Amino acid sequence: MALLLPERKASRYEAGDQPYFAQKLAELCPGCTVDYRNAEQSADTQLQQAKDALDQGAKVLVLTPVDSVAAGEIVTVAKQRGVPVISYDRLVLKTAVDYYISFDNAKVGTLQAQALLTALGAKAAQGEILWINGSPTDNNATLFKQGAHAGLDGKVRVAAESDTAEWNPDNAKAWTARVLPTLRGRTIVGVYAANDGTAGAAIAAMQAAGLPQVPVTGQDAETAALQRILVGDQYMTVYKAIRTEAETAATLANDLVRGKRPTETESVDNGAGQVPSILLDPVTVTKDTIASTVVKDGFVTPGALCAGRYADACRAAGIG
Repeated sequence: MALLLPERKASRYEAGDQPYFAQKLAELCPGCTVDYRNAEQSADTQLQQAKDALDQGAKVLVLTPVDSVAAGEIVTVAKQRGVPVISYDRLVLKTAVDYYISFDNAKVGTLQAQALLTALGAKAAQGEILWINGSPTDNNATLFKQGAHAGLDGKVRVAAESDTAEWNPDNAKAWTARVLPTLRGRTIVGVYAANDGTAGAAIAAMQAAGLPQVPVTGQDAETAALQRILVGDQYMTVYKAIRTEAETAATLANDLVRGKRPTETESVDNGAGQVPSILLDPVTVTKDTIASTVVKDGFVTPGALCAGRYADACRAAGIG
């Protein structure tokens, strides 16, 4: 079977999704192989990779689309060959897909909004925030944005808002660096950032501009982000149990290879109909809960998290 992932800018795909999927599939189906390909943020490359994997005999495609609409062509090609497609983490839109496995992505934005309001407190009325969304071609980014706006609209003032092409932190950093000089004389009290990559980019740009530390949201629980949270540069992240997601996808893929078609109780409308879906719960992580969430689950080890200059911050947070 083929595992088609979208990019390497977010560390989760190489460090988490791919190995967790492969390990679980090896456990369930020792004779099965995983044809893993990464599209490096190119929808055209991903389409060609899917065609190549089908030519090599893939019996199931597990697909995280670079472009949620353009990926419909991949689904069409797979269906022509009778190969089922699992839309993994990001939903393929406007084309009938077999299954969808992800998190409640609108809830991700809701959790980010709630955490930012908690961090700001009375300061929410004393200044403005920068707002950095994800890629406009990723349906998840649309859902994060919807959840965050539902939680923050009318409660904060937005100095400037931008989508981040390809989820590329370099794009987010460049935008932040460009917009900050236009806001002189205005007080930035926080940053809504859709994921940890854009959060780190915004923090770097604000530090370079000599601005004070403010609460910044994030998502993916990347080790670098958790370290920023420990030292106070970033306020929170959203932890999505990637191991559970990847292992669930591997289990479903194994079932499909064996001719089983599980019946899911949830469904999501992708514009072409209702897609049988498995939606997992995201979790807010702050400095106070790193030990009881990502460390407890083994998502990150104390050794990796607390290396070097982060040792003291780890001890203060009860991690060791």
